[in-house]
Amino acid sequence: IRHTSHPREYSGPSQVYQKQIQALHTTWQGLSGNARGSVWLLTGGLCATIMITGIKFVGQRLPVIEILFFRQMFVFLFLAPVIAGDFPAAFRTKRVKMHVARCAVSIVAMTTGFTAIVHLPLAEATSISFSRALFATLLAVLILKEFVDMRRWTATFVGFLGVLVIVRPSPEEINFYALLAIFSAALVACNLIMTKTLAATESPKTIMAYHAGILTVAYSFPTLWLWTQPTLLEIGYIVGIALLMSVVQYCMIKGYKEAQASAAQPLEYVRLLYAAGIGYLVFSEIPSVWTWTGAVLIIGSSLYTIKRNTMKVDSK
Repeated sequence: IRHTSHPREYSGPSQVYQKQIQALHTTWQGLSGNARGSVWLLTGGLCATIMITGIKFVGQRLPVIEILFFRQMFVFLFLAPVIAGDFPAAFRTKRVKMHVARCAVSIVAMTTGFTAIVHLPLAEATSISFSRALFATLLAVLILKEFVDMRRWTATFVGFLGVLVIVRPSPEEINFYALLAIFSAALVACNLIMTKTLAATESPKTIMAYHAGILTVAYSFPTLWLWTQPTLLEIGYIVGIALLMSVVQYCMIKGYKEAQASAAQPLEYVRLLYAAGIGYLVFSEIPSVWTWTGAVLIIGSSLYTIKRNTMKVDSK
C-alpha cells in the first residue's frame, strides 16, 4: 500500500499579522474622510493632553524656560534631516522680519502658557486656552479687516463671559496664572494669523525651519542663567514631550486634511474631557462647577462662530 502525504498550508505568525494588518487597512480605507479625520484629531488631542501633563509634572522642579529649550532643541534635531536635505533652500525667504516677529510671539505665548499649565489645574488651563478662537475673531477684524456681524460679536461676548466665569476676578484676589493663560491664548491667536499670512508665500518647511531654529537659540540664553540640573528621568520626560509634539502636529495635519473643517474643528474641545480625566488620575484635580460652566460658554460660542464661518464660506 502506498501512502501519499499532502502538505497542509501553514500560516506562520508573520502571515497572520499581515492578514490582520491588511484587514485593518481595508476597514480604515472604507471609512469616510470625516471619520478618518476624527480619529486623527482625537488621537492628536489625547497626545497633546499627555504632553502638557508631562510639562506640568516636570515643571514642578525645572524652570519652564529650560523645559522649552530642551523641547525646541529636540524638535530641531528631529527636523534636522529634513532641513539638511533641502539646505540652504529651506531658509531662503524674503520675509525674515515676519519670521522673527512670529517667533517672538511664539516665545512669549509658550512661556506664559506653559507657566500657567504648571500652576493651574489641567481642565482650567485647557478651558481658558479655547478662548484663542475668540481672540482670533477680534484680531481678524483689527488686522485682516474682516467683517463680523452682530451674531458673531454676541457669540464672542458670551465666550469672554465664560472666561470671566472661570477666572472669577475680584478686587481682593486675581489669579495671576489665569491671566497668564488668557494672555497666552491671545498671543496664540495672533500667531495663527501670522502663520496664515506667512503660508501665503512661504513653504511649510521654511516656516518650521525658522521657528525651530530661532526658538532653540533664543531659549538657550535664559536657560544658561536659570539652569537646574535635570535628572535622567526628567530628560526622558522632555524627550517624550518633544516626540509627542511632533506626533500632535502630524495628527492635526492629517486630521484637517482628511476631514472637513466644520467637522474637524469641534473635536478640539474633546481635549477638555482628556484634561479633566488625566488631571484627576495624575494630580487628583477635580474641576469646579465654575470651570465647567465657563467651558460650556466658551465652547458653545466657539462652535457657533465656526458654524457662522462655514455658512459664510459656503455662501461664496
